[in-house]
Amino acid sequence: MESVFFKTAQELAELISKKEISPLEVMEHTLRRIEAVNPSLNAFCAVDPESALKEARVMTESIAHGKKPGPLAGIPIGVKDLEDAAGFVTSYGSIPFKENLAAGDSIQVARLKAAGAVVVGKTNVPEFGFTGFTKNRLFGVTRNPWNLERTPGGSSGGSAAAVAGGLVPLCTGSDAGGSIRIPACYCGCFGMKPTFGRIPLGSQSHLTFSHMTVAGPLTRSVADAASYLDCAAGYHPADPYSLPRPGESFLPRIDDLPGELTIAFSPDLGYARVEKDVLACAKEAAAAFQEMGHRVEPWIGTLPDTADAWMPMICTDIYAQLRHVLEAHREEFGRTLVAVIENTRALTVAEIDEFQKLRLELNHRLDTLFERYDLLLTPTMPTEAFAAGGPPPAVIDGERVPLLGAVAFTYPFNLSGHPAATVPAGMTFSGLPAGLQIVGPRHRDDLVLQAARAYETVRPWNGGHPEL
Repeated sequence: MESVFFKTAQELAELISKKEISPLEVMEHTLRRIEAVNPSLNAFCAVDPESALKEARVMTESIAHGKKPGPLAGIPIGVKDLEDAAGFVTSYGSIPFKENLAAGDSIQVARLKAAGAVVVGKTNVPEFGFTGFTKNRLFGVTRNPWNLERTPGGSSGGSAAAVAGGLVPLCTGSDAGGSIRIPACYCGCFGMKPTFGRIPLGSQSHLTFSHMTVAGPLTRSVADAASYLDCAAGYHPADPYSLPRPGESFLPRIDDLPGELTIAFSPDLGYARVEKDVLACAKEAAAAFQEMGHRVEPWIGTLPDTADAWMPMICTDIYAQLRHVLEAHREEFGRTLVAVIENTRALTVAEIDEFQKLRLELNHRLDTLFERYDLLLTPTMPTEAFAAGGPPPAVIDGERVPLLGAVAFTYPFNLSGHPAATVPAGMTFSGLPAGLQIVGPRHRDDLVLQAARAYETVRPWNGGHPEL
């Protein structure tokens, strides 16, 4: 039943609710697919077939006895290996944590499981999510289903490869500088970074300094992501920055995009370099909103390039997480990771204050933009997927770019906290996915989802899949 492999979670849930297929049958197909394809992709770094089959069997029997299934009942999911899932090691892609067995589920995993999802395994990550490609010394390189010589991106690279490769219909992700949107773009999936705090983080060993990391979905459809948020969003006391549940659910309003929106399109945010065919894909995708009857205008403003603030701020979070074990395991951590995060120890209060001033300036300009426009569109990534083992491109469109120039469109919206999603925007000349980023006003996750859904309707993408 090959068609199961690329069905959306919503499609599978409907088949399960109608008893046309059982959770056990779905899981059996899923495990066979993982066994066949994962050796090529290395999307999953850990799988527990026995537990997954046991849960699916119990759910099948429960449905057969008349129990109404939850919205994700029987849906196999992958969990990114930066967060906990009961019964699995949370390794962070790092050798010193290779036996770090989770005591329980993260908040979002617990909520997805309560809705009926069945955890199949953990998906691979770069060490502590530090790079935009997925490679670590514990589990190796993860590869892009569209071209095994290319990266799926990072840090949710294993999750995106699993969804795009037909292994599971949805996976958890997290995003501190693009880590959901980068791999979703490179793999041709839907990925969303919600408003900061929309989905609680935790349980946490410490609170982050940067207030940039968010949890969110990698899926095959916008409706799947809306359902995911309905299950996972809402305040939790373990995360003091978490937001209350929205007044209305996301999924029932997914088709309610207002008419005649005024939408800004920026090809570069004022500082980014973009490959020509990637930019052409983004422009063509943005034109879909004009065809829907909305007004799409070129945005002539600029955002400050916040790379020099983003990097040290995210490194303070990683250093805080590792400082108690760093000396004992220094030789087991990646050298670049250690060198970069140790630089944060020399940061002064004055320097941190300058970072925050730049952050205020970024938010001020975005406030001004969203006073005039309902949404902002940009390319998601400046390039197509690069080599599976890295490094990121240092030259784009014939010009050298700084390190974060390879992810120029994603990290600003982690600093600002705005919701941002990526939708497939077509294929580059070499047959790799490109993406269009949709950014909304803070807390308007609903509007971003509605815009993505409207785009998905007129530019459907779930019919084309990589051949593996």
